[in-house]
Parts: sequence; C-alpha cells; structure tokens
Amino acid sequence: MRSSRPRPTPRFGPRAGTAALLAAPLLLGGLVAGSPAGAQTQPARVVLPGTQPAWAAPTADRGEVAASVPVTVRVYLAGRDRAGLAALATAVSDPRSASHGHYLTAAQVKSRFGTTAAQTATVRSWLGSAGFEVVATTPHFLTVRGDATAVRRAFGTPLHSYRKDGRTYRAPAVPATVPASVAADVLSVTGLDSSPHLMRPSSVRDDAPRTGGTGRRDLLPPPGAALAVSGPFSSTFGSTPATGTPKAYGQVQPYALAGYTGAQLRRAYGVPANGPTGAGVTVAVVDAYDSPTLGDDTAAYSAAHHEQPYRPGQLIRVGPADWSHTYDYNPDTTPDGCGASGWYGEQTLDVEAVHGVAPDANILYSAASDCGDDAFTDALGRIVDGRLADIVSNSWGEAEQTGSDPAADPVYDDIFQRGAVEGIGFYVATGDDGDFAAADGAGKQAPMPASLPWVTAVGGTSLATDRNGDYRFETGWGTDTSPLSRDGKSWGRLPGTFSSGAGGGTSARVPEPDYQLKVVPSQLSGANGGRNRVTPDVAAVADPGTGFLVGQTQTWLDNSVHYGEYRIGGTSLATPVFSAIQALAQQAQGGAPLGFANPALYQRYGTAAFHDVTDTPLGASTTLAMVRTDFRNGVNAANGLNTTLRTMGHDSSLQALKGYDNVTGVGSPAAGYLASYPPVPKPAEGPAAKGPKGPKGLSTPRTP
Repeated sequence: MRSSRPRPTPRFGPRAGTAALLAAPLLLGGLVAGSPAGAQTQPARVVLPGTQPAWAAPTADRGEVAASVPVTVRVYLAGRDRAGLAALATAVSDPRSASHGHYLTAAQVKSRFGTTAAQTATVRSWLGSAGFEVVATTPHFLTVRGDATAVRRAFGTPLHSYRKDGRTYRAPAVPATVPASVAADVLSVTGLDSSPHLMRPSSVRDDAPRTGGTGRRDLLPPPGAALAVSGPFSSTFGSTPATGTPKAYGQVQPYALAGYTGAQLRRAYGVPANGPTGAGVTVAVVDAYDSPTLGDDTAAYSAAHHEQPYRPGQLIRVGPADWSHTYDYNPDTTPDGCGASGWYGEQTLDVEAVHGVAPDANILYSAASDCGDDAFTDALGRIVDGRLADIVSNSWGEAEQTGSDPAADPVYDDIFQRGAVEGIGFYVATGDDGDFAAADGAGKQAPMPASLPWVTAVGGTSLATDRNGDYRFETGWGTDTSPLSRDGKSWGRLPGTFSSGAGGGTSARVPEPDYQLKVVPSQLSGANGGRNRVTPDVAAVADPGTGFLVGQTQTWLDNSVHYGEYRIGGTSLATPVFSAIQALAQQAQGGAPLGFANPALYQRYGTAAFHDVTDTPLGASTTLAMVRTDFRNGVNAANGLNTTLRTMGHDSSLQALKGYDNVTGVGSPAAGYLASYPPVPKPAEGPAAKGPKGPKGLSTPRTP
C-alpha cells in the first residue's frame, strides 16, 4: 500500500497487462468481427475480455457452427460507477486510510452502484434487436436464449467448433464485443464457450476417489461411498514409530495422525483457553448442493467430540429453488457432471471445521445449484446482496489456464468488491494439486478464483503439535508417496511420486496488487513476465496425514446408510480453519468487521502474528515423513491394507521457504495473531457510511 488516500482506480485490482482490460475496455472501430473485408464500417465496439478461450486455436478449429444452433447465455450488468466502487473498496480496506472500516450497508451499495432500470432496459432492447429472447432477469444479469446468428449480431463473433480434450465444444472465433452504446452497461457474458468450467472441492479424503440444496434435498442423490481410516496412528506427530516397516531417511518413520479436532486446532494456533469463540460473527460457507443429512451429522459430531452444541438457529441454510441436473456424474457417461454426493463431504467438513474452531459463530450455508461459475456467483451474490455474513469460506476452485473461465473473472471481482465495501471478507482455497502440472499435464498454473485480487487465498501446511497439544512446527503441505514392497522389506524409490499438495503460484492473467508489492519476491511475481498476483496469502493445516476428523452419513459396503468418521485434509480444511480464526479476530477487536483482509494481513508480515513456515522446520538435514495404512476397499481390512510412506514438504515445483513463499504465503497464524487485533472503537459515521440501512437477509432461512 503506497497511500492512505482513496484513488479513482482500483489498487488491489489489475495494474497492467491483459487483466487491465477489465478496468479499461478496448474500443474498436471498423469491421464487426467475422464480417468480410470491405464491408461497411460499423460503430465502435468494445471487447469483453476473456470471452475467447485459449484453446479456441486455429489448430483445433473444426469450422463454424450452424446458424440455427441454440445458444443460452448470461449477460452480466455492470451497474454504475465501477471506478468509484473499486476506489471505495480500496479505501475501506486500507488500515492506513481515514475511510478504513467505514462500510456501506447492502442497501447503500445497491443505491450507489447497482444497475438502474434504464440500464437494464437498454441492454434488453439491444439483445432483443439481435434476436435474443430474455428468459430471466435479475438485478445482476439477463439470461437470454437465441442462436448462433443472434450471437454474431449481438457480440460480433461467429461461433466455431473446437476439439478440446478429445471432445468438441463451441466457442467464439474472436473475442466477443459489444456496441459502444451499451458498453458501460455490460460487465461480461458467459455461456458462449460451451466447455465445462466445473469447480472442484479442495479436499483430500486420504486415498478415496474424488467425485466431483436448498431446494428439495430429497431430489439429490443419496450419500456417497463410505470411507473409514485404518490405524495405527500417532497421537502427536512422531509419537508412534511404524515398527516393522523399513527405515527411510535413516530411521523408522512414525505413523500418521488420526486427525485433529477443532479444540486441538484452537490450541495449536495459539487461541487461549478462555479466548474468543466467534460470538457475534457470521461465517458463510459456500459449496455446491446441500447434504440431506447435514443437520444430523453436525449434531452427532459435536456430541461425539464434546463440542459446544449448536444452539437453535446457529446453522442456517439458504440456496436455490431447484438443483441443476449436472449433479449426475459418471466418467464414462456424464464426465461433465458435478458429483453432488461428493460435495456433501466438502460441505460437512467446512461447517464442522468452522464450528470446531469458532464454536459460537453463526454459520450460514449458501448453496450453489451446481458446480459451475454461474451457480457459484449466484451463491456468493446472495450473501452480498443481503449482507448475510461477515466472513465467507470457499473451498473450491480450478486451474487458471485449463479449467477456469476468464469471462467470469469480472463477475467474481464485482461481487468481491461489493462485499469489501460492505465489510465482507472472502477466503478461497488454493487447491490440492500443487502447481497443477502433475495433475493436469498442462504445465504450471495458479488456482482460480484464489488468484483474483479481492480474495484471501489460503494455502496449506502439515501441522505437528507436542504432547501437550501446543504448536511444534509446520511444513509446507506437499506429499510424495512411495509404496511398501510386497515382501515388506523396502520402500519404493524415495521420495516417491507427487500425490497432493497445496496449490499456489503466479497468475498468468492477474497483475500484482499493491498489498503484495513490498512483500512478494520479484522472482515469484515476475515468473510469467511482468509483475503478477502470487498465491497464497496465508496458510493453515491441510495435509490429510495431519488433518481433521470429520463426521458424515455415508453409504457403506452393505448398502446401509449411517454416520461415520474419517480423516480429511486439503486446502478445503485450511480455508474454513483460517476463516474461523478470522471470526475469533473479529470478536477480539470488538466485533467490528475485518472486511477484505489482505492489506491488514500483509501489514502483519514478519511479526509475531504469523509462523514463518518452511519445508525444513527441523533443519535441511532432516527429512520429515509419515507411514500411512489405508483400507483397500475404503472401509475395512477385508481386502487388505495399503501401506505407504509419505514424504513431507515436497509440493511439486512449489517451495515453502523463509519469508513469503508460494505454498504458505505470509505464514500460518501464531499465538500473536489474535493479540494483533485489540478492541477498536466503532468508526464514526462518515461519507462512506451515511444512508439508509440495508436488509438483514435475502433468502428465507431454513434450519437443518
């Protein structure tokens, strides 16, 4: 941060390069894209950045689609004064600004920055003249239906068929444009590209296969296949040697942990026994679908681990009226499905982790109707429109280059900026595939939407406590796996093959935000040329070998459906854990919302607030590892066990080093973290805070 004064342009957002087009659309004069040379000159048009995917290349082109091919798209509305919104979001989020903490209500945000009826009418008229039929209207977008001819008329591009990953999808042949007369009213358009952009849960259920509201929950599939964990376990890291297994790195390595509980994580991260509990704070959890058994599962888990029971109304669930039928998933028949039952475990983990670390915090579950961008922006927008939470935990995402949709970036940014102005902070998991190269085979990539500038990206660690339960050390979470030989006398080649690790790295399309300038090493921000956003910002426990016990109703081998517990990890664990710690920090400072946290987090870099996590906490000569046994059938020893050695601190090409790094960011919360949030007086009403109060809720709440 260079100045405490509000600026007319976003300083946390794009600074230069491709992403700068989000703030400064490109005006084009001359031909409409796709029209023949020599055609009559058309009015100036404006490019909508990110609307032509990188894979829509000439080598993959299979020709133009038929003019009559049906197309349904969302046209997102820009609202008013986008530069003013960004400047205000910057000012209220900057601890050195006189406007810091002077948040608006939801009603004030709508009044100052929302879309007007005239803007909606203008966009509707333009789309209608191009041949589109408006099938749905909201304050933020129009859903329209037409054909490829209407697309060419409205967006100035033909649609072509392209081969991608062995399948054929349609996409714009050139970036979509809009007439200059409506450019100020249109934020983006999604749906021109028909390839799947499916968010994945960022959780790792040991070796279980990865799959993949609150409308009628009985219409959703039943719970997925069960998982149980096999012992032996270490009670604390290193406490139980895996006697009888071969030595590795000069010694017999210890068994993995059974999994932490919320109370143990509170102690490990320095929360005093009589410390804050999240009282008065609401943490929202956003995932796809809604587990039909969530209420019973969370109650059973709290009772089993002697947690504070949920009080009436403490857990509220809101969501869509209907679910998308993309909840079906079969890799052979419906590879583009979401695997709804796979999201149940994600939702359950997030809620149980938040409650375990912040037992008095209110929890709002906001369900997405499926796992696509449009559904997630709906679930996030629901929170912002009603100012339903202070903190929002998001344990999902995708690879930036091969999975995410760049056309959705401005839509997410708009939601996150409006949330920042209201004092809402968004926390997003960086994923469990390291730099994605090993998982996707498409080269190193950063995670999305964690790489967007207005969110706090949460990376992962492997956490070790001492026999008293106090913090001992952490490594950056990254695991190489080596199997035990058939005769049990040796391990495979060490350290083995990369299996999972915290996501992170340098964005290819989001320039470096101000808050990173003085902290992030230039060799990281400049990894892709120029100065770009680097993830993560912070980190917490994620390694499933030192992970979390979760309790969930599952379908067992005998087809019975009942509650069981298993160990889980991933940045899907780190994100709700850090979100819950933020709830404790908000209570510690007197309940004043933390808002967009990154400027304050980077201001604490290098202080007692954070552990500086490295891959070699016990010295470069000590390689840390764990032995893990897993049921081959997932639930019992009937088919035998798999025994593997898990070498720690090996996160693909990412490294946790002294100082800021691309595995753990500025570090994990230390005992000094909560102490760095002393009580603060409530800000006096200023220019940013005047106006009528907004509504407290958007959807009718439903208790589990």
